[in-house]
Amino acid sequence: MPEKTIESINIKRIEILDQAGETDEALMPSLAEADIRCLYELLVLSRAFDQRALSLQREGRLGTYASILGQEASQVGSAYALEQQDWVFPSFRETGVHIARGYPAELLFAYWAGDERGMQAPEGLNIFPISIAVGTHIPHAVGAAMAIKYRGEKTAVAAYFGDGATSKGDFHEGFNMAGVYRLPVVFICQNNQWAISIPRERQSAARTLAQKAFAYGFEGIQVDGNDIFAVYKVTRDALRKARDGGGPTFIECHTYRMAHHTTADDSTRYRHDREVELWKPRDPLARLQSFMEKKGLWTEQYRAEAEARARTIIDDAVKKAEAMPRPDPGDMFTYTYAAPSSRQRRQQGAL
Repeated sequence: MPEKTIESINIKRIEILDQAGETDEALMPSLAEADIRCLYELLVLSRAFDQRALSLQREGRLGTYASILGQEASQVGSAYALEQQDWVFPSFRETGVHIARGYPAELLFAYWAGDERGMQAPEGLNIFPISIAVGTHIPHAVGAAMAIKYRGEKTAVAAYFGDGATSKGDFHEGFNMAGVYRLPVVFICQNNQWAISIPRERQSAARTLAQKAFAYGFEGIQVDGNDIFAVYKVTRDALRKARDGGGPTFIECHTYRMAHHTTADDSTRYRHDREVELWKPRDPLARLQSFMEKKGLWTEQYRAEAEARARTIIDDAVKKAEAMPRPDPGDMFTYTYAAPSSRQRRQQGAL
């Protein structure tokens, strides 16, 4: 019998905006000048939050915090493509997604200070609580997409996670179900090259992470995660496909974690400075700034005003977060189960 090739795959990588601020006009999404300014200001605000959170942690005013430095384009670009009714399932490194969706910064500061009330999303913001456990929220996102399909709603789900999650069982179980049922879900992986101290090449032999989707019967695509236009376009197209019944898509945002894994980590113990230096010229904020300069949309005065607005928002958010009345310790029992267990009743009595 002859040998046959019964399946082959092609992995696309999308790049639109280069480091010099030039764009591929054939791929450039249609964005008004107001949209481009909004994207820039969201990047500035996300970075301002990140810098302040790191400072507050060092002062003992926040707990362990996971920096998003270098990954802002993957987060803001993808979140900007979402419609109001879409659902978001974040992991612990999506501050830029929260900010782009309009999540109050004071609630984010409260959460990282250890107050779980910070994860109570305001009415109208379809964002689930942060998942600290790696990848465990992927089946939850798939379940939500199953419900949306069952109800016949024109809504999509976006599930965010890092490259380390693609080696977890929850990832494969979620992908399998999403593929079988053609569910309206977009999986967005921020491949920042490091799963804590494990480099990308030591956690998977796959040439790309995007190709893992093909094993489950749907498209995987890689995008330059530091290119905000490419991330926006690929996510927008995948979300439209999901809402129109076209099933799931897996987007691998190829980016880089410029900071330590968290404030409890020391990355100098396992990676070289030269690797970090290699990525600095690819900074997503500087790249968009170069583009805007060429288009006459950016000046030093505009930068100063945008950064001043961001500082005001962050200053106000810190004040609000730290002025919140302390939560009732009994709440940790009240909202765990419908009825407390015997052990919980004993613990409640010991308060």
